[in-house]
Amino acid sequence: MNVAQKLVECLAAEGVEYIFGIPGEENLEVIEAIAESPIRFITTRHEQGAAFMADVYGRLTGKAGVCLATLGPGATNLITGVADANSDGAPLVAITGQVSSERMHITGHQYLDLAKLFEPITKRTKLVMRPDSITEIVRLAFKYAEGEGLMGATHIDLPVDVARMEVPDGLNPMSPQHSRPEYADLETIAQAAKLLARAKFPVMLVGADASRTRPDFTNEIMDLAHTAHLPVVNTMMAKGIIRSDDPYAMGTIGIPQKDYQDLLLAQADLLLCVGYDIVELAPSRLDPLLDKTIIHVSTAAAHVNRSYPPALEVVGDMAETLRHLSQLTARIQEPDHAFALRDEMLLEHSAYETDGAYPMKPQRILSDIRKTMGKGDVLLSDVGAHKMWIARHYFCDEPNTCIISNGFASMGIALPGALAAKLLRNENRVLAVTGDGGFMMNCQELETARREHLPFVTLIFNDSAYGLIQWKQNDRFGHANMTAFTNPNYVKMAQSMGCKGYRVQSADDLRTILDDAFRQDVPAVIDCPVDYGENVLLTQRLKAIIDGHSA
Repeated sequence: MNVAQKLVECLAAEGVEYIFGIPGEENLEVIEAIAESPIRFITTRHEQGAAFMADVYGRLTGKAGVCLATLGPGATNLITGVADANSDGAPLVAITGQVSSERMHITGHQYLDLAKLFEPITKRTKLVMRPDSITEIVRLAFKYAEGEGLMGATHIDLPVDVARMEVPDGLNPMSPQHSRPEYADLETIAQAAKLLARAKFPVMLVGADASRTRPDFTNEIMDLAHTAHLPVVNTMMAKGIIRSDDPYAMGTIGIPQKDYQDLLLAQADLLLCVGYDIVELAPSRLDPLLDKTIIHVSTAAAHVNRSYPPALEVVGDMAETLRHLSQLTARIQEPDHAFALRDEMLLEHSAYETDGAYPMKPQRILSDIRKTMGKGDVLLSDVGAHKMWIARHYFCDEPNTCIISNGFASMGIALPGALAAKLLRNENRVLAVTGDGGFMMNCQELETARREHLPFVTLIFNDSAYGLIQWKQNDRFGHANMTAFTNPNYVKMAQSMGCKGYRVQSADDLRTILDDAFRQDVPAVIDCPVDYGENVLLTQRLKAIIDGHSA
């Protein structure tokens, strides 16, 4: 058995179901080994699409998604998706081909030092130089991707000559090791309970790391919220961690403008930060005056940042920590100020549910989407102006039913990510929501989805511009520059790939089109013209709300 075959045997032993990637000359041995294994290889149309598929697979399963590319340009095309997974805490293992080991000390065709290239965007990168090291390197890659602190990306670089070498007899895959969760110190938890009990206006902020834990963690969050009367704000990557109809649910923080959640945080004297990761939201947004008591609850210690100095760090299994806090924290005061803000927020959000304007307002689009999607259905947001509207207006009742890249915040993730989501949740509706800018970055993966018989729906917010940058330019300068472009006929584009295409012609069309698109047995694309004049109006409206509450 050669090294490539042993690599694939190790991947199967790790429970790998799919590998996303593109064959190349320097990974021929690996491709041949995959073909003889139970692992399903998804041939993509661009390596970035493969990396995003592995990224979203990791987010939804907690198991490392695997992507494969050849050397040189194939490997560099993986970079954005790998970096996205690493920043956002999604487990991913990237495997690249490489030139022969005897050529690595000189300049050569397509040669790059990939271990160095991947080092700053992964938790661990290893070059395979000895046949007898392959089992250890694979086990290390999965161990670090799926654990050892926060999850993230790892990388294996396999030279073409090493891939062909024979491995020693008796070299077996190393068994995956599932360590028991570490629990926080009970005395520290008791100190946190005392701080909570003494606080006048405590608020719970739930971040990305909370959505990566086991599914029943939502129960612990809701139990503590009700026991200690804590209003709950979530970040974009923690949407759905508390039911949207829960009276303590205060919505999502993270859009550039100050919003209702900022008003609530401004009144707080204590922040219970559960699973908060500063890569997703600047800590200066939480406590700009550094006058709040912060309790950091996570599986990992807090990052060092002058704007985030926790008075107490409770590090360990978060569900267990919150269960203890629920038992130890005695509070009777209801957060009436939070309830009043919630009522105001919900009234504002409901004002556009029947708006008939065309092009459609983003609020109406998301209202129609929410009415179409079931509780367990999955929406994947690309990055752009639509992401801000999704953060505000798309309410969720389960974690990981609204996937947003908000650490690295990569455009182009939604469509390939939807393919991975549909692989995993074939019984659910899967919707990629993207701007026209992000759609064109990985639209080629529609062909992959059609070939693999994965009928998800892609909805394009069409404004013929990089809308989020226009929004920021208009807010700052009063005008926009260099952001406009033209678009193809998306209906014909979808049809050319064997998919179904639609164009929304009036505000009342969208619900009907969505229902029809989800009935198709092929991927569907919906071209939906959007009125992003609402962007600047939202900036103005939020400023008036913030000023009104500050007066």
